[in-house]
Amino acid sequence: MDNLRNKKGFICDMDGVIYHGNNILDGVKEFVTWLQENNKKFIFLTNSPEKTPHELSMKLARMGLTVSEDHFYTSAQSTASFLSSQSPGCSAYVIGEAGLLNALYDKGICTNDVNPEYVVVGETRTYNFEKIEKAVELVNKGAKLIGTNPDITGPTERGNVPATGALVSPIEIATGKKAYFIGKPNPLTMRHALKVLGCHSYETALIGDRMDTDIISGIESAIDTVLVLSGVTRRIDIENFPYRPKYVLSGVGEIPDAKD
Repeated sequence: MDNLRNKKGFICDMDGVIYHGNNILDGVKEFVTWLQENNKKFIFLTNSPEKTPHELSMKLARMGLTVSEDHFYTSAQSTASFLSSQSPGCSAYVIGEAGLLNALYDKGICTNDVNPEYVVVGETRTYNFEKIEKAVELVNKGAKLIGTNPDITGPTERGNVPATGALVSPIEIATGKKAYFIGKPNPLTMRHALKVLGCHSYETALIGDRMDTDIISGIESAIDTVLVLSGVTRRIDIENFPYRPKYVLSGVGEIPDAKD
């Protein structure tokens, strides 16, 4: 695996790769130290839209890791970039947390619960029937339905919990309209990440714990893939998919000492 160690850039998922909830995973500190000491370009790319890059930086700081906020890129930022490119200065009815609202605001997208161009849904802990009802009303009036990411569940220290894909589903069923999802495995997000990273695909490795979002994203973007078994995927689960990662490791802590 010397080829993996010699990569110029690393795109790394967070949930299930770096931590579970508020618990850092084994070997992560050593991996991040190796990235920094070897001047690797790296970005933490997460499908979770809840937190801002600053909040994610502070979260890692509480776990004993010093990583500046420019090393983070979220599905909320990718969603905001997409909407801004499609309809500059548009408005949206948003079901989500501060990370999503701030990302949209940074791109000049304001909130609107009367006649928005978009209904945007991301992970939130304040999901309720009133918000579903409003979203259904607006989509039926012509607003386009956008999901920040397609994940049905996300890993936490308490186990898997519902994610954006599950929250969007009632709106899709009630309206008969399918959401367009921005986060992994949408190639838009990978192109954004490579641009932020400043690397070509052949110089980069993608590290994730999910076959259906992380690994397929890398394969479709011609990026070498690393599946870590520290999250939702078990080794036996790989056989359920018609594609395979290039590398399978127990966790990111194996990368600094990896040998062919």
